[in-house]
Amino acid sequence: MSVPSNVDTRTTVKDWTLDKLDWRPWLQTIDLKNLTPDQTSVLEEAPGGLAKIGTYYATLAHDPIALRWRTRLFNAVMYGRGGSPRWARELAAVAGSRYNGCVYCASVHARLYNDLTKTTDVIQRIFELGVEAPLEPREKAIVDFSVKLTHSPDAVTPEDIASLRAAGFGDLEILDIIHATAMFAWANRLLQTLGQPEREKAA
Repeated sequence: MSVPSNVDTRTTVKDWTLDKLDWRPWLQTIDLKNLTPDQTSVLEEAPGGLAKIGTYYATLAHDPIALRWRTRLFNAVMYGRGGSPRWARELAAVAGSRYNGCVYCASVHARLYNDLTKTTDVIQRIFELGVEAPLEPREKAIVDFSVKLTHSPDAVTPEDIASLRAAGFGDLEILDIIHATAMFAWANRLLQTLGQPEREKAA
């Protein structure tokens, strides 16, 4: 599948990394010393709880109701039992994030994919060569589908679903891949319009 001609693909290889990144918000974060009861409650549900709240959650917590449902949706889509294997969901997240130019999300979920699969070559190819990188058929089917759904959801056809089925995915697995791809089209836009990734500062 070719990248549409109107998409800017000038992001350089050095921008794509497996390193852990910081994220600098463009909005003021909430004051963690003066939380409302709703903010306290929702942040306690976050990974690591209040003790490990980063700037991203401290930005989204301006709207604790939306953040609560965002967190529950994310956990259900990415960690729910049954359906597609975790690596497939993570690869869909990486593919959409790579296509959208979301360096932070791609970094996080590339590391998770590598941890789950105990491989590094798939991510290395996607980071270096982009979403058109040559991959094994099963991985390529996920990447191609995720990119098309991210760029042109109205153009997805039964034939695109059939390509996933031909790669060995069942209906519930396909639904999981769609959920992960669709959610990251949203998650990328939150990250990219609320702030920017930065290299972690040395301790």
